[in-house]
Amino acid sequence: MKLQGRERWRWQNKHNLRSYHTYHCNMKGSITMNLKHTLKRTFAAVGTAALLFGMTACGGDVQTSASGTQATTQDAPKVGLIQLMEHPSLDEIRTAIEAELDAKLGENAYQYDYQNAQGDTSTIANICQKFVADDVDVIIAIATNAAQGAAAAVKGTDIPVVFSAVTDPQAAGLVSDPEKPDANITGTSDAIPVEKIFDLAGELTPDVKSYGLIYNNAEPNSVSVIEQTKAYLDSKGISYVESAVTATGEVQTAAQSLLGQCDAVFAPIDNTVASAMPVLAREAINVKKPVYVAADSMVADGGLATVGVNYTQLGTQTADMAAKVLQGTPVSELPVEILTENAVVVNEETAKAIGVDVSAYVK
Repeated sequence: MKLQGRERWRWQNKHNLRSYHTYHCNMKGSITMNLKHTLKRTFAAVGTAALLFGMTACGGDVQTSASGTQATTQDAPKVGLIQLMEHPSLDEIRTAIEAELDAKLGENAYQYDYQNAQGDTSTIANICQKFVADDVDVIIAIATNAAQGAAAAVKGTDIPVVFSAVTDPQAAGLVSDPEKPDANITGTSDAIPVEKIFDLAGELTPDVKSYGLIYNNAEPNSVSVIEQTKAYLDSKGISYVESAVTATGEVQTAAQSLLGQCDAVFAPIDNTVASAMPVLAREAINVKKPVYVAADSMVADGGLATVGVNYTQLGTQTADMAAKVLQGTPVSELPVEILTENAVVVNEETAKAIGVDVSAYVK
């Protein structure tokens, strides 16, 4: 038995988007149906919903399209989407994917199963294994760890994977050649222009002579960007100090240590650091030092500035690639896509607090 539909609502606080889902059974039949018959159908529908809810993993949801409308046929293509964790940038990507899938495929033309792994590795594996058991037609994975879990789960199957927000898919072991995907895996990269960020930093805070680099060395994206950063700083003769963290609870201590040794801090697109960005920003503001970051959401959470990608556009491109796969395009014909358009994003409040002029970039 299948759930016939559902309604979804979201609300947003200052720093996070949290999605909450509920199921709504769409009962068929005449509105003139007698009360006894109505109750009988209602109890049957509720029982079906409860059974399906019990089968879903870690608070995700099963639905028939991203908009929540009913699929026209039970054999409509199945899309499994896994998101690493709740975070503004990742949520923005998912929202764009859902909207574009509805636009490309039609709201009633596919089945959709969204699951959030809440940052847990074992949960990633369970979700992806469930997608394989459900024989989905494509898995969309948001963030590197989620993509790696999907890649591991589909080995030995013909289920394609389309990833999003993977900064370095080669370093993550997802593709051997981004131009010629050879493992039925492709997607979009949010690779950041490191040199552009530091050029911006040199413009806004020319007196900075040393940087503190904070990141989780267990996140492949972060390691890749930090290596690029160190190469760039070395080429410019700029000194730096590194601090690796393994959990959000370590960010404050690491920040205090770095800020005592350097003039500014740089953080890549790192899920651990991003989750504690308000803490890092507060520590930096206390000593009036800038924090440059690699994601616009981290600027919104207190970082001074970045040159970053548009995550709505990234999600849209990811959905376009998934739609092509569902429509029969071989993954081998879909090279990894990297956004080439970047924009400067600044935090006016942070700039004012630490005495930096960002007026040139304020709209």
